[in-house]
Parts: sequence; structure tokens; C-alpha cells
Amino acid sequence: MKRWVEVRRGGYHDSVTLMLVSRAVSELPGVGGAMTAMGTGLNLEMLGRMGFEVPADAGPGDLVVAIRADGEEALGAAREALDGLLSEANRVPAGAGPLAPPRPRTTASAAARGEATVALLSVPGPQVFPEAMDALDAGLNVMIFSDNVPLAQEIALKEAAARRGLIVMGPDCGTAVIGGAGLGFANAVRPGPVGVVAASGTGAQQLMCLLDAAGTGVSHVLGVGGRDLSPEVSGRSALAALAALDADPGTELIVLVSKPPAPQVADLIREAARRLETPVVFALPVPGEDDLTRAVEKALEALGRPVPEWPRWAAPDRPAAGVAGRALRGLFAGGTHRDEAEAIVRGALGWDLEARGHRFTDFGDDAYTRGRAHPMIDPALRLEALAGEAADTAVGVLLLDVVLGYGAEPDPAAALVPALRAALKDRSDLAAVVSLCGTPSDPQDRDRQAAALRDAGADVFASNAQAARRALSLVEGDSG
Repeated sequence: MKRWVEVRRGGYHDSVTLMLVSRAVSELPGVGGAMTAMGTGLNLEMLGRMGFEVPADAGPGDLVVAIRADGEEALGAAREALDGLLSEANRVPAGAGPLAPPRPRTTASAAARGEATVALLSVPGPQVFPEAMDALDAGLNVMIFSDNVPLAQEIALKEAAARRGLIVMGPDCGTAVIGGAGLGFANAVRPGPVGVVAASGTGAQQLMCLLDAAGTGVSHVLGVGGRDLSPEVSGRSALAALAALDADPGTELIVLVSKPPAPQVADLIREAARRLETPVVFALPVPGEDDLTRAVEKALEALGRPVPEWPRWAAPDRPAAGVAGRALRGLFAGGTHRDEAEAIVRGALGWDLEARGHRFTDFGDDAYTRGRAHPMIDPALRLEALAGEAADTAVGVLLLDVVLGYGAEPDPAAALVPALRAALKDRSDLAAVVSLCGTPSDPQDRDRQAAALRDAGADVFASNAQAARRALSLVEGDSG
């Protein structure tokens, strides 16, 4: 087996491009593994686990390319393909020759060419501030998809937006729906009377998908970023979003979802909600509050609409004896899905989860996405963790979420099903539970994904809360 590693100084490419290049090279004949990534600490660590020796001076501004192949011929073909793919990523688009109109070089100049009202920014977090200010100065509302944005810059941007009568959605805003147009990781859902304010991307998606399953749709979904309800940011964008939806004639009810908020900010938001004409339902994944599924049910009841039985795809074979008493490991792509599952389990078992070996990880956290695509796009880190947890005989239940929608991985089951089959094949004392967030109209087709995951041996739920309770019942000894 031949191994080749090269560090290309300053050779920046975005994480999604590098993920696609890595995947394409890995699938070539004779290639046993390939990775192209910026030299962040997390990526260098992963390269080391793959068996590559990376120069110690490789840094986050350097491109690291690594290939493992069966012999010189396969390695040479893979290197040639890799260079071709990277060159193609740098190619000037057709029609952009010397006689074509120059492409806009700033956000403001791009805004001047159209009738946009929103700018969606997805650049490395430390560089997003001037672009966002440029958009605000051009009179645009701003959605910041980027994460790893300094907190002080977030506050400054939201204060600048308030002075201009605009809103900043984000940073780390992964999902929005404005006038029926989905932005970021949005799902294909029907229009309807429910407006959503979301300090959580996957929380917003769970609400959208459950409302769609109930035959009810959304008017707008306004993401505000996962830190908006922190003490420092103090709900600046959430308050603006509530006011905007309250003024919208197509919104009959508002649901506010957030990662665990600061208590004083939650009180501030509740007080503001009481002053609105539009009723507000809260979905906060903390002990003592309604979980997201129950919040949707309350919204439906308030609108006088029936609450359905939430979709479930039961595994054909129940797990054998031996699961009870073992550890529960949650491996999540969505932070709010993780928080909700942990809150449910912690509320039932108390505060000694870690002592019992139970653990919940959000692979979409900033610590895991610096220099890498989000796990809804690139599942590599989570699949590696899944294999490690399955090999631990102390683990009895694996709890995962799969999030569908525009922008997400085109066929998540294609990678997850083989991993689940391998994990469950030799472990009769291991069970898998999956929370599947999506709709039948999503590009990935929720029902097709559900059937594939079920046939791999997983118990699949459309409700993340129900999936968490199922996982809890298994480790507590209830296999029904």
C-alpha cells in the first residue's frame, strides 16, 4: 500500500469542495483512502487516525492532500484525478471572459444589480463581519450561515441592523424560510399559518417537518443564530423576528425554538411575547419545558387542528436481551436534537448520566466544523465515531439523527446503512434508534430513507423526542 501526503501552502478551498474531492478520489479503483482538507487541528488529527504522517508545520491556512492506494499506478492515477478536480474547482465560469460584464466584487455591488431584500453569507466566520456590514449598509437583511464568528462581532452586527430597521439571522444560522423560499438547510414544506423564530437550525427543521406531517405549514421561518438567547446577545434578533411575524397578516401563531437559553433572556422573550397580538408557543429543550413535539401539538391544538400519530418505522426485529443496563450514546448532527434528547433522558434519570456511561455529542458544534463541512453534508467524523461506539461492549443503544432537506447530503442512508449493518451484525446486545427529520417532498425522500434505515435494523421516528424516549426505554429494560 502506497501512501502520499503533500502540503500546499495557502491553497485554500472551501470545506464542501474539499469533501466532494475527497469522496471522488476515494471511490477511484485501487484507492484505499483519500482526504483533502485544510490543515486545522481536527483535520490533522483525522489524517493521523487514517494512517498518514503529516508535516508538523502544516497549519489551518494550508491545504493537505493525502492518498492511500494499491501501488504506484493507482496512486499516480489518483493524484492526477485529484489535481484535475481541484483545477476544475478553480475554473472561471463560462461567460466570464474579458468581454463579459465584470462580476460584482462586493455584497453591496451585487445588491445594486437586483431587487434582493436578503443577503445570505457563507464565508469563513472570522472574515464575515465586513461582508455583513456591507450588506446592511446596502439595505439588506442578512442571513449568516457561517459559524465561528466572534461574539463581539455578532452583537455589533445585530445592533447595526436594529438601527437600520433590519434583521441579522445568525451567525450559524443554518435554516430559514422566507415567503416560501427555503434558505440553507430548509425542508420542502407546505405553506401555512405558523411562523417560526429559531435560535436553532435543526430545531426549526423538526418543527417544520412535524407541522408538515400534520397537514399544516409555515408562513416564515426566521433563524436568529444559536447564541441569540445567550446573556451577551440577549435575544436581539429574536425580539426583532417576533415583531416581524406579529406584523405579518399570514401568521396566525408563532413558535419560538431555541437551544437552551439563558434564564434571564428567556424571561425577557416571554415578556415580549405576552405583549404581541399573535399567540406564541415555546419549544425549549430543557428539563421542565415542552419538548419540540409537544410544542407542535400545542400549536395545532391552539389552531383547532387535529394532532396526528407521528410517523414511525419500527425495526423488523426487536433487539435481543442484553441491551438493558448498558450505556446510551447519542451521535447527533443537530445541536437541538442532541439537547432535546439529553434533556429527556436527564429528566427521567437525574443528573448522573455520565456516571452511567450515557453520552450525547453534537458533531455540528463549532469544535467539529472548523475547516470541515457540517455533518449534514460530510458524515465522515460521525461514521467514525459510530464504529468506535459500536465496538465498545459497554454501549447498548446508539441514538442518531438524520436531517434531510435542501443542501443536506443527497442520500444519507447510502453511507449510514452500511455503518449500521456493520455495527449491529455481531452485537445482539446493541440496538439503534434513529430520529429522521424530513418530509416526503424533500430531495432525499423521507420515506425511502426511513425504509432503508429500518431495514438496516434501526427503529426510526419522525419525532426526535419519541426517538429519545425509545432509546431510554431500551437501556432501562423496556423492549416493547
